[in-house]
Amino acid sequence: MNPLFIGLMSGTSVDNIDAALLEFSRTNRPKLIATHSHAIPQATQQLVHALCQPGTNEIETMGRLDRSLGALFAEAAIALVSKTQYSNKDITAIGSHGQTIRHRPSPSPNTVPSFSLQIADPNTIAQLTGITTVADFRRRDIAAGGQGAPLTPAFHRAICQDQTGPCIILNLGGIANITVVVNNEIVSGFDTGPANTLLDGWIRRHKKQPFDNGGQWASTGQCQTALLNQLKAHPYFALTAPKSTGREQFNLQWLDAVLADTDARHISTEDVQATLSQLSCDTIAAHLLALPDEVKTVYCCGGGTHNRFLLALLAAACPDHRFVTTEALGIDPDWLEAAAFAWFAKQTLAKQTVDLGKATNANKATILGGVYFA
Repeated sequence: MNPLFIGLMSGTSVDNIDAALLEFSRTNRPKLIATHSHAIPQATQQLVHALCQPGTNEIETMGRLDRSLGALFAEAAIALVSKTQYSNKDITAIGSHGQTIRHRPSPSPNTVPSFSLQIADPNTIAQLTGITTVADFRRRDIAAGGQGAPLTPAFHRAICQDQTGPCIILNLGGIANITVVVNNEIVSGFDTGPANTLLDGWIRRHKKQPFDNGGQWASTGQCQTALLNQLKAHPYFALTAPKSTGREQFNLQWLDAVLADTDARHISTEDVQATLSQLSCDTIAAHLLALPDEVKTVYCCGGGTHNRFLLALLAAACPDHRFVTTEALGIDPDWLEAAAFAWFAKQTLAKQTVDLGKATNANKATILGGVYFA
């Protein structure tokens, strides 16, 4: 098997498709060969955002968007390969996470079925690229009794295999999640709550900017304690792990309802941004501070690694911890999630099971994903 695999990922921001080409050696250590960020047109972004909440004519919209996103994901893969010395024929497979449009883990899956739905048609990706495509990873985990998220702790374990002590990875994506690996085993992995999704949505609404660069706008505001406490009252934060969440729970509609309930008419928009930053910090820090005392280093990845304001809040909340990026583990923090799905594709084609019991609560190790041969 050729050791070259592509990972494709689009997250909660829905602004770009991250594409990463990886080479896996015999020791299973990933080497990042090339990366590409492929823009998603604004009209497509709007359709995705609309599908993330219940609405009208959903099946028609989803069917058409599934195909068009599949073509975009294929474009991203082709553009990535064009940056290298390789051709599409050199790539063993693409691992595509797709675009999540609904994530509904159920606390009682035996009575209310859980589901998680990602689109970006893998048939279209395989057809347009000529590369075998592996996709639809989350639903197999759900079928095995898991929540379908977070999946990346399995890859975190793979890149922590050389660490002698506890290895903590903090993903600061749209949603934040923490993975704890001890003695090459996943001890826990779960979503803490929002990292960037509310911050991105709020600045997009008020500043027409896709994200708060470096947390600069948030740094001009003041955290409002009453609002922060109302936000922290969301029932998700009281759940015990394993747990997962998404934009279905943490969105601007929820934020608007909390603002109305706290009579926040006199709170400035920058104060709201500062308060949302503190919410992300506090709900992450609460879990980091509960870790054993010997855990001092936290390896960060995701877009939030560029939010200097959020990182400063975390450093102040966890003064005994050292925050570094996953670059120290050999993976660029901006491309870790895309790299993870290249790894998942490799595992699937090799018929290797993935044990996510301590992260998703799956009842057995399973082979994740469906294979769409070129």
